[in-house]
Amino acid sequence: MISIIDYGAGNLQSVTKAMNFIGSDCIVTNDKETILNSDGAILPGVGSFGDAMECMNNSGLVAAVQEFIKTDKPLLGICLGLQLLFGGSDESKGVEGLNILKGSITRIPNDDGKLKIPHMGWNSLNIIRGDGLYKNIEGFPYVYFVHSYFLKAEQEDIVTAQTTYGTVIDASVNFKNIYATQFHPEKSGKVGLQILDNFVNICGGKN
Repeated sequence: MISIIDYGAGNLQSVTKAMNFIGSDCIVTNDKETILNSDGAILPGVGSFGDAMECMNNSGLVAAVQEFIKTDKPLLGICLGLQLLFGGSDESKGVEGLNILKGSITRIPNDDGKLKIPHMGWNSLNIIRGDGLYKNIEGFPYVYFVHSYFLKAEQEDIVTAQTTYGTVIDASVNFKNIYATQFHPEKSGKVGLQILDNFVNICGGKN
């Protein structure tokens, strides 16, 4: 069973639909014990960093996520869910994130005004590590992004893929049992479904 964490600010429907499509046993929940007893967990996210952390704190799920990570079972952060794993974001200065990983979350540079912000659409990935989420994915696959702020990880060795949109963006990371993508695998067609399927297999399979 994989828990899709419901803290009141996540894109739950599309993630659930994609997980059901690949045949994964999953549940949308905000119950701490259910999350801790799951084989894996997904931390989705849409909206602003500050609003999401307020929802996380108000729902008591900050401790649940932190404790779940300590179980060494796999966690997948998606979009804002990736950013929440870090210490903070320029989007909501003064708001503390989960502070599990180290890096900066800053606005995509657009000094000449030629880029559309938010970055919304398909971009190709430069896969740095072809294991984990990217097993059985080759070449430079296109995935779907919706974001205005981007990650620059402090530790280069946790970065598993990058993309370019005005600057080099750390598009996904993996550190021990923590996996996270800036893009939305649930909106990324066959490639995204393969990524989710790979995560389910990391969690021990669909049964």
